[in-house]
Amino acid sequence: MTFEEGEAVFVSPGERERLVVRFGPEVLSWCEELPALVKALTDRWGLEVIGSGGGGTSRVFRCMRRDGRAPVWLKLTPDPVIAGEEAEALQAWAGRPSVVRLQAQDVDSGALLLQDVAPGVPARRLAWRPSQAAALLRDLRHPPLPVRPRSVLRPLSDRVGFLFELTARRLHALGMDDLLPPPAVERARKSALRLAGSGPVSLVHGDLHTANVLSGPASRLVAIDPRPAWGDPDFDAVDWVLEGAVCLEELQRRIEELAALVPGLSRDRLLAWCRALAVLLAVPALHTRRDDPHIRFLLGL
Repeated sequence: MTFEEGEAVFVSPGERERLVVRFGPEVLSWCEELPALVKALTDRWGLEVIGSGGGGTSRVFRCMRRDGRAPVWLKLTPDPVIAGEEAEALQAWAGRPSVVRLQAQDVDSGALLLQDVAPGVPARRLAWRPSQAAALLRDLRHPPLPVRPRSVLRPLSDRVGFLFELTARRLHALGMDDLLPPPAVERARKSALRLAGSGPVSLVHGDLHTANVLSGPASRLVAIDPRPAWGDPDFDAVDWVLEGAVCLEELQRRIEELAALVPGLSRDRLLAWCRALAVLLAVPALHTRRDDPHIRFLLGL
């Protein structure tokens, strides 16, 4: 759908609410200033806004170049740290076909300009094959990327700690401590932190679920929206083996299949990651009051 520029830049009440949950009420001033920031950046980079979207940490604008070349995406976050981390990761992965390409950046403004991914259908809407997921994971982790000097990226343990803190707050706010008691969440957190503090260290995407992966050319899957860190690359495989699983035997079969296709992937560590992170995947479904075999498996795991 095409939007008028003013309409596309406007931040709706629902979008503002999600941003406030993540960044606090001070983000509302950023929302008010966003149209002027978008105009300045589109003027600088020769763009016209034709559509918009976004999640809990950013606003994303689909743009056409005024010279008539291919569309691009202007991504803006109120937190320059988030933009700087994503920019560093995308630069490190530059040239790998399974990662979206960074075309320009203004980290101080929280702005990234990203190449369009076509056809761009989210993997969650695709009947993707394990071989496609394996190709994505191989591209992200081989050859492994060592920790860079003066890197702005943090250890994976920081990312894990943040995710569990957020999950605990959500459970308490939803009044669902009976379904996932705090001691159980705490055991999972400690297990995840032990895993994050051990094992190999490479560049980790950090948020590689099926909504952050798009269909690209020649049926290749392309990763977008990293929340990168330095740590165990097996972390990135969790969503791909847990997706829709309803029993331990099915999960173990998927892990075996993926490990056979991804050199260096540890079967034991990936299963341990699945057990530790299952709570993080179950909470969004609990929020919608969903009850199905997959959610019950995650709660039991």
